[in-house]
Amino acid sequence: MVDQGWYQFCTVRQGELLKALEEHGTYRNTCDALGIAMGTLSNTIARIKFKASIHGYSPEHDMTKVAPEPFVVRGTSTYYNEEGQVKGQWVKTRIDDSKFQQMLMEAIESMKEEIPRVNLMNPPPLGNHNILNCYVITDYHLGMLSWDEETGENWDIKIGEDLVIRWFAQAIQQSPNADTAVFAQLSDFLHFDGMDAVTPASKHLLDVDTRFAKLVRSAIRVLRTVIDMLLQKHQAVHIIMADANHDPVSQIWLREWFSVLYENEPRITVDKSPNPYNAYEFGKTALFFHHGHKKKVANVSDVFVSMFREMFGRTKNAYAHMGHLHHVDIKENNLMIVEQHRTLAPADAYAARGGWLSGRDAKVITYHKEFGEVSRLTINSDMLK
Repeated sequence: MVDQGWYQFCTVRQGELLKALEEHGTYRNTCDALGIAMGTLSNTIARIKFKASIHGYSPEHDMTKVAPEPFVVRGTSTYYNEEGQVKGQWVKTRIDDSKFQQMLMEAIESMKEEIPRVNLMNPPPLGNHNILNCYVITDYHLGMLSWDEETGENWDIKIGEDLVIRWFAQAIQQSPNADTAVFAQLSDFLHFDGMDAVTPASKHLLDVDTRFAKLVRSAIRVLRTVIDMLLQKHQAVHIIMADANHDPVSQIWLREWFSVLYENEPRITVDKSPNPYNAYEFGKTALFFHHGHKKKVANVSDVFVSMFREMFGRTKNAYAHMGHLHHVDIKENNLMIVEQHRTLAPADAYAARGGWLSGRDAKVITYHKEFGEVSRLTINSDMLK
């Protein structure tokens, strides 16, 4: 009645009930001995068997090849000989997304002690403490490959690294001397999110320039450079690395990595929230951020107000920033102004063939603690050539 292979899939309590069933021999005897209902035991056994089968273990169906974590079995194909004996079997697996996320976070936690911390950096001269510069970068698609004969512009990892550094050099030079900066990296900063060059959810094939390990190094190098540049301009820098559809897992380790890297630098704060909606309060001005893959410009403001109700109540000016669709869209409603931003990156082959084209620029928007937006700076890609 009790398969010894079930134990590896049990919680502590389930293991205790399974052991009792093995000792007492029948469901009735076990329930009488433990003082539990028959349904409690039968449901527990059913859950154990279900979890075992998901991982590829169900001997009564000739499934004995267990998939290692973080994989689960998505199907088996078994073929038999004339005597009905198993002749061969294909076991098809997929990654268990929730387990993979858990393992990723555990790996990040274990790595934190090994990350070399950045020492205190000398702050710049005091600027205007009443204003904030918000640097909005979205859908940068570092690691994408684009061929000018097909798309109108060349793009690879080297071009991407060079352009974003030159954009920030120009933006920092031209923006007002504000004491506070928000680096709003609204995600899809990396074009792909793992060893396979596909979008994580829909599995769309992507045109990529390089190997993922090389892309990771490039992303860290670029972002460190940008943050250090911002620290030379501003007294305090707040970092947002939003959730998105091209690089959701990478945004997790980027947030965690940079929070540890700069933990000895009090002038840096990192929003580590895994929530796809972020916010920052600056006096009477509320700033909201969302990539745009969950909600659109027309219906995101209600989510921000509901999720950050107390912040919204304390402020009188509210602005939301989004990306995702690569073109400008601005709407004002009774709650806030919602702005969808362009990207500095060119179109890939998929976008070019579909005719989804837009201008290429990014903005620094300056906000006042009392009066909201007071100025903005737009730098397009052509200005940096």
